[in-house]
Amino acid sequence: MKTISRITLVASMAWMILALTGCAGGHGKYTQEHISLAKEKMSFLKSATEWDLGRQAFLAGDLEKAINKVNGSIAINDTVVKSHVLKGRILIEMGDLGNAIKSLNTAETLNPQDSDAHYYLGVVYERLSRPEDALRHFENACEFDDYNPGYAVAAAEMMIDLDRNAEAKRYLETLPMSVNNAGIQQTLGHIALIDRNPKQAELHFRDARLLAPDDVGILEQLIHTQMINGHFGDAERNIGAMLQKFEHKDRRDLKLLHAKALMGTERTVEARSIYQDLLAQVNGKSDIDAWIGLGHTSYAVNDDRTARRAAARIVAMHPSTHEGYVLWAMIHRRGGNFEKALSSINDAIDRNNTDPELFAFRAVVQRDLGMLDNALSSASRAVSLEPSNLDYAEFERNLKSLIVASVPTK
Repeated sequence: MKTISRITLVASMAWMILALTGCAGGHGKYTQEHISLAKEKMSFLKSATEWDLGRQAFLAGDLEKAINKVNGSIAINDTVVKSHVLKGRILIEMGDLGNAIKSLNTAETLNPQDSDAHYYLGVVYERLSRPEDALRHFENACEFDDYNPGYAVAAAEMMIDLDRNAEAKRYLETLPMSVNNAGIQQTLGHIALIDRNPKQAELHFRDARLLAPDDVGILEQLIHTQMINGHFGDAERNIGAMLQKFEHKDRRDLKLLHAKALMGTERTVEARSIYQDLLAQVNGKSDIDAWIGLGHTSYAVNDDRTARRAAARIVAMHPSTHEGYVLWAMIHRRGGNFEKALSSINDAIDRNNTDPELFAFRAVVQRDLGMLDNALSSASRAVSLEPSNLDYAEFERNLKSLIVASVPTK
């Protein structure tokens, strides 16, 4: 036992001597590399922690804390692209666009294919009213990540701002995600509206709605295009569904639109009730749109007394608008007061000389008064303002026939 103890003791002392010798000579190569890697790893962890704290502060709206944290992250490790991108985003929100560009350019230098760096550079250049530079970066962002709809839509919107609608349309339609992305379909709908193609716009908004059924903005755009296209039944159902939801049940704009859709589906009494309810609410009597709606629905149900009150109120509240005078013209004509009707519709045209319906109505009143030449002139004006309206064209032809028939034969 003593022999074993002596051997153990000698071995232990030898190990200690070797250890002390190693310490005196410094770390070994392997140990030194391990320590360096550990320090580098710790640096990345500290940098990432500071970045995450900066990001949280940025999302919470605390920009001063956010910029301090991201600066700390960069001080620890200045080679991380997302740190420079985050700093650029914070500086954009702080209004420091010059330094935002510097940070984002640094991120782009570190990784020329970083889509976020290009996207936010596009945002900065857009704010600086440099649309071509903004477009270039938005397109780059989409090129490096062509499955991010935000980048594609941003590029298309810059093309629209540059009056390059056809290019924007082609650009979006050729993207691999185009058909199945709500944002892109929504933007294509906007382009169609700009190009005065509401029927195509409705198709795009309908597809966008199917792809994003909870997006209220898309639904409202769909409703408005349905109203433009005369699809009042579809619009009424969509508006009704919106009004059933708690967050929308008190929206006056939706109720006004609902009443118009009901009028379009010839549910005049229901529409009139909505206008009456709106006017009965606190401060409701100052709602010009509700008065206009009440006037027209009252006229439609032969309640001329209420229609007159509405017409007087509209003219008193907004004498510069044509609506009240149109309503007076309608009331006067039904009462057989053609001279007063003509005077009122002339007042309306003085305030709005681009609405073909007003000229068509004046032509009707002038025909009632036997002023056939004047009626033809008014009808022709209506046709010139809206050449695609077949009713106006037919009325113009009928007036020409009446004029020919009124000329005595020799």
